[in-house]
Amino acid sequence: MDKGCWRVALTLALVLLVSAYTGASLSWSMVDFIEAVKRVEDAYPGSEPVAVLKRLRGAADLNDAFIRHFLGNAKVRVTKLEANLTDYIINAVPHGVTENGQEEGVVLTPDGTTVALRPVLLGIEAGLLSKTAGRARGLYQLTLAKDLSHSFRQCSPLSRRLGPDGCWDSVAFPQFFTLSDRPSLLTTAQVNGGMDGVVLGMEVSHESRRPVKLSSLLTEYYCHQLESNGLDAAPRLVSRRRRENFRGLVAPPVLVRQGVKSAELERKLKGQSEMAAKEKRRLGTAMREGMKEFVHKYMDCPPIIPRCMWGAEPYRGTPTNLTLPLSFMYIHHTHTPGQPCVTFHQCSADMRSMQRFHQDDRGWDDIGYSFVAGSDGYIYEGRGWHWRGAHTLGHNSKGFGVSFIGSYITSLPSQHAMGLVRDQLASCAVDGGRLDATFTVQGHRQVVNTSCPGEALYKEIKSWERFGEVQKS
Repeated sequence: MDKGCWRVALTLALVLLVSAYTGASLSWSMVDFIEAVKRVEDAYPGSEPVAVLKRLRGAADLNDAFIRHFLGNAKVRVTKLEANLTDYIINAVPHGVTENGQEEGVVLTPDGTTVALRPVLLGIEAGLLSKTAGRARGLYQLTLAKDLSHSFRQCSPLSRRLGPDGCWDSVAFPQFFTLSDRPSLLTTAQVNGGMDGVVLGMEVSHESRRPVKLSSLLTEYYCHQLESNGLDAAPRLVSRRRRENFRGLVAPPVLVRQGVKSAELERKLKGQSEMAAKEKRRLGTAMREGMKEFVHKYMDCPPIIPRCMWGAEPYRGTPTNLTLPLSFMYIHHTHTPGQPCVTFHQCSADMRSMQRFHQDDRGWDDIGYSFVAGSDGYIYEGRGWHWRGAHTLGHNSKGFGVSFIGSYITSLPSQHAMGLVRDQLASCAVDGGRLDATFTVQGHRQVVNTSCPGEALYKEIKSWERFGEVQKS
């Protein structure tokens, strides 16, 4: 087992020893789910990954006509599985949202993101059944396209068609995942799972890349442990690269076409008449308009870990809302913590440490930064897009403050971390109407004064010329 998963598994094992005596259920973590997959593999030794997937699908009753059309029947016998393991699979794989906003069929991954298991498993199975490398029948429809077409067919233009994200009751032993807002027909966890399903399904469609075991594929993808330079030296196929891998594989027009095909297939499987040309055009238009929102939110914008996931304390007082759009982005580094963080748990601890320092020692209402970039592949939400920060004296209402975790006296943040800020966070802010298209990047005095740490970072910021004039603040 990969070191990253091994460490998380060891912690969970200690919890599960207690759980065995208290009657508590298993947690909804990817590590626990991978362990469940291993137990299925052990119950049927020698089974190919596609056979294991069919058993998981059969136990979870994912066998509707739409799925069978692409993957065949999954009514297989799972009598060798223990009752508690079957119950776990039944509850872990099917997706749904309860009336009180709890999302089911999702798990917390070691990198701090949440994924729906259903599209992950369906995508992998479609890839394994592929007869042609790089092509998998039904891959897009099973993972994302059908759900996108359902979401974009909503009538009201005011309705939220994508998202939201949410938060777990515990990151150490996750049991309940509660959405942060009214759910759409396609939540962020479903999108994450759909992207993973496409990426992994396309990968295993190549015969030379097919795994010996399903559990090994999931472990390598979700549990890779980063070195000190973060994602710069990481393998291509890891969950932290979800969005960049997906962008490299899928063009938005493909999802539009596949979404329309999904709607046509659903009608056919229900015995209904063919979709009229006018209705098909209307759906295509809705898909194209909806894809603009999808591309902005999940392909242009970087993945952002919300406050509740890193354990933020509440804002002290009443936040002051920013007047958008803003004209500046101020770049900082933390100095303390002085080392880059490369895991969700370490980055979260660093965020809590900074918030305590800013609130308790500085007397500020909250952590000062708008956003903070880790070296683990993620942006961490500070005060966010709408609350005025405390990052650049005299300029807090004029721009966002973004900091890199680590002290950069003579070295730079990882190339991937800088790209998250320079390319994705900035583009996300402009396209979302939060920054002027001609905004200016400025290095705060913390990174520009030669007597202070960060001269290397400031020199790098000066090269970001395509964002306009870079000035000392």
